[in-house]
Amino acid sequence: MPELPEVETVRTGLARSWTGKRIDGVELRREGLRFPFPEDLEKRLTGRTIIKIRRRAKYLLIDLDNDDILLSHLGMSGKWTLDASECEGKHDHMVLHLDDGSMSVYNDPRRFGVIDIYRGDSHKLLDHLGPEPLEEWTAADLYEKLQRRKSPIKICILDQKIVVGVGNIYACEALNRSKISPKRLGNKIKKKECEVLVNEIKIILSEAIQAGGSTLRDFAGVDGTLGYFPHQFKVYDKEGGDCECGGVIERLVQGGRSTFWCPSCQK
Repeated sequence: MPELPEVETVRTGLARSWTGKRIDGVELRREGLRFPFPEDLEKRLTGRTIIKIRRRAKYLLIDLDNDDILLSHLGMSGKWTLDASECEGKHDHMVLHLDDGSMSVYNDPRRFGVIDIYRGDSHKLLDHLGPEPLEEWTAADLYEKLQRRKSPIKICILDQKIVVGVGNIYACEALNRSKISPKRLGNKIKKKECEVLVNEIKIILSEAIQAGGSTLRDFAGVDGTLGYFPHQFKVYDKEGGDCECGGVIERLVQGGRSTFWCPSCQK
């Protein structure tokens, strides 16, 4: 699933290409994805100019010139492709025809993505999200939230109400860099450890954005470029390999997801 760095990579690519362009036509190839498309989606998009592309958590927010906002979540396998030469793929579900003659295609084989349109300051999918890790989030925020949590710290930092967009890969890497065991309970993490963990999460997410995200299976930028942050993985998907400390990387399952960590240095 695309996490914050991957979605930010997509946002940057869309912003470069879409900002200031008018949507001259919309093709919807099915009735919806995870949820049905709004009945008036095509009508509300056609003729509108794209003003700005923002990101909230893992949601893309496309501001239009009439104050409508197009919301897009990539789900497990969704992707936007710019300047598409064709749009007849089996999983091409939405096509935007722009005023410069280009086509942008939303493709989603697993159809877990979301496309919606709304107006105003809130949307039901955004209302209960936690802070952005690269903005206002602090160690004090994390420590306060953890006091009421008896779940493992790895599960806690994947909770979108505690902090958004970290994701499984980056949680594993941040905990390894912080030397914190993913099995420790959230309410047992000390203030100083929260400071280290928050700092490492910010650093890792920033590094991943600079690397264009992480391509493991489906993810690619809007121009087809693959994310190369996997070259910097220390523990993720390295079960049985050597940790930098000399220990052996292990794998365990938490919340249905694989956790990679080193018992020798993560305490």
